[in-house]
Amino acid sequence: MIGLGPGGEEVASRLAEAGLAVVGIERELVGGECPYWGCIPSKIIVRASGALAEAGRVDLLAGTAEVRADYTPVARRIRSATDGWDDTEAVLRFEKLGGRFVRGRAVLDGPRRVRVGDTVFTAKVGVVLATGSVPVRPPIPGLAEAGYWTNRDAIEATSPPGSLVVLGGGAIGMELAQTFARFGSVVTVVEGADRVLPMEEPEASAVIETVLRAQGLALRTGRRAAAVSRAGGAGSAGHVTVTLNDGSIVEGEQLLVAVGRRPELRGLGLNSVGLDETARAVAVDERLRAADGLWAIGDVTGRGAFTHLAVHQARITISEILQRPGFTADYTALPRVTFTEPEVGSVGMTEAAARAAGIDVRAGSAPVSASSRGFIHGPGNDGVIKLVCDARSGVLIGATSVGPCGGEVLSMLTLAVHARLPVSTLRSMIYAFPTFHRGVLDALAALPA
Repeated sequence: MIGLGPGGEEVASRLAEAGLAVVGIERELVGGECPYWGCIPSKIIVRASGALAEAGRVDLLAGTAEVRADYTPVARRIRSATDGWDDTEAVLRFEKLGGRFVRGRAVLDGPRRVRVGDTVFTAKVGVVLATGSVPVRPPIPGLAEAGYWTNRDAIEATSPPGSLVVLGGGAIGMELAQTFARFGSVVTVVEGADRVLPMEEPEASAVIETVLRAQGLALRTGRRAAAVSRAGGAGSAGHVTVTLNDGSIVEGEQLLVAVGRRPELRGLGLNSVGLDETARAVAVDERLRAADGLWAIGDVTGRGAFTHLAVHQARITISEILQRPGFTADYTALPRVTFTEPEVGSVGMTEAAARAAGIDVRAGSAPVSASSRGFIHGPGNDGVIKLVCDARSGVLIGATSVGPCGGEVLSMLTLAVHARLPVSTLRSMIYAFPTFHRGVLDALAALPA
């Protein structure tokens, strides 16, 4: 097992538990990005910033309150959750299941062979590759010399910067931008596309942009960084200056680069098993096979940098290796959630993607604030629910849920897309009242018949 992130750890642990001789190789921390720098600690920050925002609404809902932001409990909680970025317990957990742990950089050395330093391991059954992804480092003049944060540096920070420039208006950039702004940072977001969250529906981007601008964030969309410099150079306390491609300048105490992630295939020895290490990702079939005796799961497959996807692929791989009945990979209903406030949940195809694929679609949307639960919720009720339907089959093929608990409302829509439910079935359901998910009825009403 090469790579013990969420998916790799799942495969290695379950196979060891089943009695197979498993060697788990990891050069960083067992558990990967998610528990140490990704999903878990980032959502701890989101939760904390959400508490600040909700406390600030007391004056509008229930009386008066005075709120003072303090990042100290957040930093303390992150260090507790990550064990101070120590994976000792995770390693012991794997070894107690019977696995053998090896710390180091693994390289494929031919079919069913893996080299770590001078040691070569030969696998009877095969090798599973789960090496994850790395942050994209854009070739911006002066960036390396100036120094910058990745998401890891942002998570490990013990206090918010006085001001922050964020390159990238995707999920990671927007979550961290909003949370640091709520803790007092003056935040500017630079996004090359014409809107933030460009992979989402335009309606979702519009809601988020309206909310963030109202919270004081500066959003510079349709612009890219052309050059970066820092007074005093990297490691100094000098401010960062970012010159944009339109000639304008933005400055901040710190610069966060969050323009995406990519698999790093070079140096894995893929050519030794007949694969192209210059490819964007490792191509796999519906059973996650990349070559004879080689499986690949998670970010490295290029299907998305999501923990839930890696674990889903891990379950398929486990069934394959243990020769047990199972299911094959189907990404039709791959969900994702951006944990801004409001949350942005989406599944399946956007309206634009469906039209680009030649599908005749019908789409309908409704504002969350107009629903009964949205009215009751009051401040912080910004959001929209959008449905995308295949006009020919009458089946829901995509959906977006923006709003309070948007990621939770997404669950029923994910099921609908996964099960290929006809819209008529959704129309005939009984929806509990008053709930946020009942807003799906409003979106259905706006969907052309």
